[in-house]
Amino acid sequence: MIQYYVAWWNVENLFDVESAPRSDKLKRTLAKELKGWNAAILNKKLSQLSKIITMMNNGAGPDILGVCEIENKTVLEKLVATISLPRNYKIAHEDAKDGRGIDVAFIYDSNLFELEKKFSHFIVKRSATRDIFQANLKVKGTSQLLVLVGNHWPSRMGGEYDSEPYRIMAGENLSYFHQRIVEENDSNVAVIAMGDFNDEPFNRSITNYALSTNDPAQLKRAKNPKFYNLMWPVLGKGIGTHYYGSDHSVLDQIMVSKGFLFGNSKFSVKPDSIKVEKISDMTSRGKPKRFGRPSSKKTFDKDGFSDHFPVSVIIERK
Repeated sequence: MIQYYVAWWNVENLFDVESAPRSDKLKRTLAKELKGWNAAILNKKLSQLSKIITMMNNGAGPDILGVCEIENKTVLEKLVATISLPRNYKIAHEDAKDGRGIDVAFIYDSNLFELEKKFSHFIVKRSATRDIFQANLKVKGTSQLLVLVGNHWPSRMGGEYDSEPYRIMAGENLSYFHQRIVEENDSNVAVIAMGDFNDEPFNRSITNYALSTNDPAQLKRAKNPKFYNLMWPVLGKGIGTHYYGSDHSVLDQIMVSKGFLFGNSKFSVKPDSIKVEKISDMTSRGKPKRFGRPSSKKTFDKDGFSDHFPVSVIIERK
């Protein structure tokens, strides 16, 4: 068996410099929060993020890393350039239509995988939200397909229940594209859905609409493609991926398709390997030590990292 370390991280507002080219609308939207966000601050943020990335996988770094809250491909290229590992990382990214201009993307080791194609799935709602981003990877030198689906669902701003319909919409879109992926390939296709879902594993946007379960038997007999949500064991450990005040939530999740558990995708997953990467360097009083922005003096900390912990899992290939 060959093992791959797959991780997800909301890197918290990784914007390009204040003076970077933007549409007039985006300039107006970001004017206040990007005040003072210059090249020196950006470089420090990149250095802090790369410090954590190089610690992942026992110092070997991730084979695949999904990220969100990155403004554009330029800042992601700068992040990859700061990762001091013997890796040949490449990027899968597309500009989305989010109101704050932040995207979802993947970094992958091109010595292990090659990008076959990518899709940005637009979610229809009254105001722009992050697209669901799909990247189809092939294991280098083989025909073995691994489908990555990155998510950054609408936030809980305005209240969890008032904003819930938007996440339900995103969940319905995710299950629709999961169905399409299966139809275009077969029921054994290996699909990993990861992201900051802004809901927890037990919320109905995840269970009823994205169609996920923590019951392998239910996954096996389901007529519609379902995901196996790997995060349920984390719930019982009292660990969050995101903290708001004294409350913690498991908003960042990794889910896998039926092909990982029962199919002939040649991929399998080690459910007991799922973990929240609560790395000591980025932890303060049990919570993620956030970097913030100069425009918000309360949260700005040059020694910080992100307001989310990364999550990771080990997958295997025959």
